[in-house]
Amino acid sequence: MKAITNATILCPVLGLIKDGTIVFDEKKIHDIGQGIKIPPDAETIDVGGKYVLPGFIDAHAHQGLFDGSIGNAGMDGNEATNPVTPELRGIDSFNPDEPSLKDILKGGVTCVNTGPGSANVVGGQAFVFKPNGSTVVDQMVVLAPSGLKVAFGENPKRVYGTDKKTPSTRMGVASILRKTLIEAQDYLEEWRAYGAKARKAKGEGDPAPQRPKTNIAMEVVAKVLKKEIPLHAHAHRADDISTVIRIAEEFGIRVVLIHCTEGHKIADYLAEKGFPAVIGPTIHWTSKPETVEKGFDTPVILNKAGVKVALQTDSITPMNHFPLLPMYSIKHGMSREDALKCVTLYPAEILGLEKEIGSLEKGKDADIVVWSGHPFEFYSNVEQVFIDGIEMDIE
Repeated sequence: MKAITNATILCPVLGLIKDGTIVFDEKKIHDIGQGIKIPPDAETIDVGGKYVLPGFIDAHAHQGLFDGSIGNAGMDGNEATNPVTPELRGIDSFNPDEPSLKDILKGGVTCVNTGPGSANVVGGQAFVFKPNGSTVVDQMVVLAPSGLKVAFGENPKRVYGTDKKTPSTRMGVASILRKTLIEAQDYLEEWRAYGAKARKAKGEGDPAPQRPKTNIAMEVVAKVLKKEIPLHAHAHRADDISTVIRIAEEFGIRVVLIHCTEGHKIADYLAEKGFPAVIGPTIHWTSKPETVEKGFDTPVILNKAGVKVALQTDSITPMNHFPLLPMYSIKHGMSREDALKCVTLYPAEILGLEKEIGSLEKGKDADIVVWSGHPFEFYSNVEQVFIDGIEMDIE
């Protein structure tokens, strides 16, 4: 058992707690607040009034699959040989020794959603991990799969259109995704019909019907249709974002809007539709044509309109610079309170992990970061990081 004392606790749910205490074990937070009774056997960590926050959450990245830090040898995130590859699992390409993973803790980040890139229309399955120092990815995983990556716009067009294959247009991208979803609907119906026939045969003492063949690709897409996982939809331009929503409503599925670069153009529409947006990358990035309007006005405008917003690096912004994302959002007009939510509580909710992470509350994971000063002040540094209550090496 440990107890962080004399802390300036900043939490998106509990607010600011001065002279606060957090009691936690090697997994969960046991108590938090002022005047907390510290167990006699607890190791006490007096932080001298420094700021203590929940770990930040990057809701969209490619860490461990590719970020360019080890050249082409590390580019394991795009199986650019078929535009439809839902069966791919990001976890199978994840390298726990990838150099960029060392940057995560330095940015105060304790949880990352990572996965395949956007070469394919349907790219594969993302997953959530904690950078807990393990050399076995399975011991880092929090949620797998967290979503099915799909991509709209220039990337799949460029990858396949240059070879004169579908998709070479935005129409082609949308048609491929619709065909895939319809194929999965037919797959589910085939299994439902088989189940009905099998139950009838068993009841009547007849031979069992022939079992349909398992299709691992369709099994994954079926999870989307059953709303077990969302689509993580890469889309920059406003028209692509609208196409994502159109298809989502046609099939009644859950969608997380990834990048949403021109979301500010249709902010009220997005707020009305209720789909969350994971905005970025917005710094340290050379633009391509569909991203010329990238900037921090987008998360500010969307947040003001009522869209649930998270900020992300896309593994393009180095993750040790992650605090710059809320800092720039504040500079462009977002309140500090909302900026904190955009890197803690909101990404946790978008990933469906709000019961475990995203704030410092009793019963939640002890993912705790001690800062030298307010994390949104430029000269503040991460001094200590605890993941599941265990202190990490941040050097």
